[in-house]
Amino acid sequence: MTKDGLKVGFIGLGIMGAPMALNLLKAGHTLFVASRSKVPTAFAEAGATVCTNAMEVAKRADIVITMVPDTPHVQDVLFGEHGVAQGLKPGQLVIDMSSISPMATKAFARQINALGCDYLDAPVSGGEVGAKAASLTIMVGGPEAAFERARPLLAAMGKNITLVGGNGDGQTTKVANQIIVALNIEAVAEALLFASKAGADPAKVRQALMGGFAASRILEVHGERMIQRTFNPGFRIELHQKDLNLALQGAKELGVSLPHTASAAQLMQSCAAHGLAGLDHAALCRSLELMAHHEIAPAPG
Repeated sequence: MTKDGLKVGFIGLGIMGAPMALNLLKAGHTLFVASRSKVPTAFAEAGATVCTNAMEVAKRADIVITMVPDTPHVQDVLFGEHGVAQGLKPGQLVIDMSSISPMATKAFARQINALGCDYLDAPVSGGEVGAKAASLTIMVGGPEAAFERARPLLAAMGKNITLVGGNGDGQTTKVANQIIVALNIEAVAEALLFASKAGADPAKVRQALMGGFAASRILEVHGERMIQRTFNPGFRIELHQKDLNLALQGAKELGVSLPHTASAAQLMQSCAAHGLAGLDHAALCRSLELMAHHEIAPAPG
């Protein structure tokens, strides 16, 4: 601990990672950053130290956070050439806040533990809005002592922070979260498409439903996106596809059936086939609209 807070490394400054890291700076922590893409100028201006690679970040920080898109990216950042593992010293803490495979997470944790360091998997929910507002839900897997050590950092980025269990349990919780979110988006899309095709005003239908038992955060936020046609990404379809594939892969390994998760994954695949994978996951409605030859609402203006 320094007079400026904890010495924190942050690797991955994309749509989610950049605002999360900036919130750590605002909370008074000393920050060392690296990213595959160009590091935004806001970090140097705010006093962060820009590092050339993940190894350098690990050498200079006491706690290292990774926030990258998928399992192979985490593996590369941690164990690739000039990766985090090459810069770690015993006693450091690695926190992966990406959304990746629970089974791979357990393996990564064992490898980091073998270096004398602790590991937490701490994926998040709340999208770009939650990342900017420091109101993310954070689902954590790992040792309780490491969780308590990380708590000040997690509290600077989120509000609903839960230690679920051991390593991998945070990622399992995130996969479960993504199943619920995907099926809710699909339900809202089907409902609004049905209402619109039947001749009702989808905006007024949504307003009416928000006062009843069908009310949900998805109906509120993503329902409005479907009506307003605002599909600029807060969370891209291609990333949600990745999460649903993790769910289906896990279901196969566990011997359970997730039929509606598979349905949502196929609708997202249809969007990807039409070149829409980079849009917000609310655009899942486009696959249903294409099959119906009808859009929920026309584009404003």
